[in-house]
Amino acid sequence: MAGDNKVGVLPLFFCWALTAVAFVAKALSTAATVPLILDTDDAMRLTMVHDFLGGQGWFDLVQHRLNTPYGALMHWSRLIDLPEASLLFLLRPAFGAAADIALVYAWPLLLLVPLLWLTARLALRLGGHAALWPGLLLSSLSLITLVEFAPGRLDHHAVQILLALAMLWCAVVALERPRFALGAGVAAGAALTIGIESLPVVGATIMAFGLAWVATARQSVALRDFGLSFALSTLLGLAQGVPPGRWLVPAADAISGTYALAAILCGLAFLVLSLLPLRTVPVRLSAGLVAGAIAVALVVLSFPAILAGPYGQMDPWLLANWVDRISEAEPLWTSFASGPVYVVAVAVPVVTGLAVVAWNIVRRPQERGAWLVYGLVLTIVFVVMLLQIRAARFAVPLAAPACAALIGATWHRMVRTNGFGPILAMLGSVAASAGLIVAVFGTLVVAAFPAYDAGTLDPNRPGRQSCLMPAAFADLAGLPPERIMTPIDLGSHMLLYTPHAVVAAPYHRNEQGVLDTFRFFNGPIEEGRAILRARGIALVAICPAMSEVRGLVAHTADSFVSLFAAGTLPGWLREMSAAGAPLKVYSVEP
Repeated sequence: MAGDNKVGVLPLFFCWALTAVAFVAKALSTAATVPLILDTDDAMRLTMVHDFLGGQGWFDLVQHRLNTPYGALMHWSRLIDLPEASLLFLLRPAFGAAADIALVYAWPLLLLVPLLWLTARLALRLGGHAALWPGLLLSSLSLITLVEFAPGRLDHHAVQILLALAMLWCAVVALERPRFALGAGVAAGAALTIGIESLPVVGATIMAFGLAWVATARQSVALRDFGLSFALSTLLGLAQGVPPGRWLVPAADAISGTYALAAILCGLAFLVLSLLPLRTVPVRLSAGLVAGAIAVALVVLSFPAILAGPYGQMDPWLLANWVDRISEAEPLWTSFASGPVYVVAVAVPVVTGLAVVAWNIVRRPQERGAWLVYGLVLTIVFVVMLLQIRAARFAVPLAAPACAALIGATWHRMVRTNGFGPILAMLGSVAASAGLIVAVFGTLVVAAFPAYDAGTLDPNRPGRQSCLMPAAFADLAGLPPERIMTPIDLGSHMLLYTPHAVVAAPYHRNEQGVLDTFRFFNGPIEEGRAILRARGIALVAICPAMSEVRGLVAHTADSFVSLFAAGTLPGWLREMSAAGAPLKVYSVEP
């Protein structure tokens, strides 16, 4: 065992305070131009928290002001709403009207504590005491931390990252202390319950426990404990998140009977395998493959829609013109063309971590098991990241402990060896491990090519950000509740800052609302008018800087997009917004 020392309170508090102060300072310094709640998911999450505190039922996951007047079922988990709502409830007496602001600062900064602790704990296990400080500090120098744990971030991704780290740490420690497999199973079930974005990490963890048992039969206790705890926690996740009448309704985009059945079969398979007297590696491998094949076949036969994936039932036009254009769903090489600095800054630490894993697997046979488990999980997540850049939010934090072990090893060598070589090696390990440093170098490189730099800039970003500032909604917030047609990416903030209802926000379960919004803005204006009448829409509110208003998809010559660009909107759309206001608001006349 390379090291299993505890993370001291003082180092943990120092690094947390340093990071928290930097995050708060950044948020305050950009408050005039960058909305504190910038992402649509964070705005929708706070809206759901408000509704929950206002009395909406635990199992009622319909956003009743979305897809107006019908409502839209969300696929999110109350397991995130509950702690955020509880914290907001406690903050309201002290902060009053500013309680929302206090929440969006407090929640992500509180989650920083377990992030730092888990990263440092795994770094200690892999790299010994020399990896402690790098393990604590690397999280603060990660672009993922800068995004997912910064003030204003309320969505579920930060919690999923914590559960992924918990799974990995427990899986590694379970090689010597099998009871830690219980923690890995609980974390896996909770991660699936919160969101299926965690599926690659969960699948990798299942494989890690299975292959550890194949390698040595003494891992049968860990195999059994992981399987049973994973099955039980997933069942509990289904029971608390889905009303009993929908337990057998298939769903691939959220916790459902589909995933509960898969977890039950995994638990049963692992239990049976752990009890069988299989004495050789080939026999255990064959038995594991057969059990896995049977489990997969039963899930597919019971819920064949799972093969189509989470978006399998969506309208093909929306898949091609909306879902496939979501930037975070792009493969790494496509993302590189539009955002090379970010892609390099998340890819370099992960590749560095994989190189560290490979080195230790070869050079440290006594620790090979731990590094193999770690490497399996990191490799699978890295492959997913290549296919969809959004998986970087898992890959980068999971790579940090390996990078911390590298920095600890190079530091240890530097302080014991003379010459510039060890110093350069240590500095290089830091530069390759810290995404923020990579981003700085990448920015300098891109800036050296002005034409390319200009081509990657988004000139409409300031305009979009001004549309999402709370002040942009002040006039609308003072009006009696109405039904409003907005661009899709404006919907969540409209729900948060005003009492009005909207047709669409960027959520795939609201398929009809999203389709009607695209048709209104891009189809013939009279057909759009019919959509407004059918839904009882009284107002149209747009942000001119948003891509939907500037022609995101093909549009007709008499569409809202075309007529707005030409300044020839029909008379039944009467502008009522003040001159110079970020949002343009039109009343729909009879």
